[in-house]
Amino acid sequence: MAKDSRLILDPLGDDNPITIQVLGICSALAITAELKASIVMTISVLFVMGAGNVVISLIRNIIPSKIRIIVQLTVVAALVIIVDQVLKAYSYQLSKELGAFIGLIITNCIIMGRFEAFALANGPWRSFLDGIGNALGYGLILIIVGFFRELLGSGTLLGFPVLGDPIAKTGLYSIGYENNGFMLLAPMALIVVGIIIWVQRSRNPALIEDN
Repeated sequence: MAKDSRLILDPLGDDNPITIQVLGICSALAITAELKASIVMTISVLFVMGAGNVVISLIRNIIPSKIRIIVQLTVVAALVIIVDQVLKAYSYQLSKELGAFIGLIITNCIIMGRFEAFALANGPWRSFLDGIGNALGYGLILIIVGFFRELLGSGTLLGFPVLGDPIAKTGLYSIGYENNGFMLLAPMALIVVGIIIWVQRSRNPALIEDN
């Protein structure tokens, strides 16, 4: 039971797929200008990784070694198509905004890495937990980055103004605060991720790599 819980907890902290394993950086840069997009991407990857790990684990003993990568890509592609169709059905505008990035889940290094490193060698339940844990760890960073980029860049969260009205000069804007447009640029996502990595390694110096 303790080992199973580590599959969920470790990726949320000192084995995070983005800040420790340095995987999935591209989506952290691309879709985190808004918190809503970060949450939707997190849910999408959560479904794909959880279900994908289970499928790969179930068929691991019958997958020919030479074509295992093709099989893994086919499983991910099928799950991503499901995510894409659900988004188009229930949130078409968001689907258009995230369309290209949802498709790129297929090539997400985190997903393929967990298939190779875990699902091919473990049973369905532990593979499911591993997929959920890594997806949550991935999503945690996306949501943190999306929170600060939207808040400081637009003064909103999930599209709702939380710092006041910049036109009517209410809230923080009444004392001269201005939105930082640089926060909406992709390079700022990398800087925010860098700050998270710095905080994480400051809290746990054991994570600092030797030169």
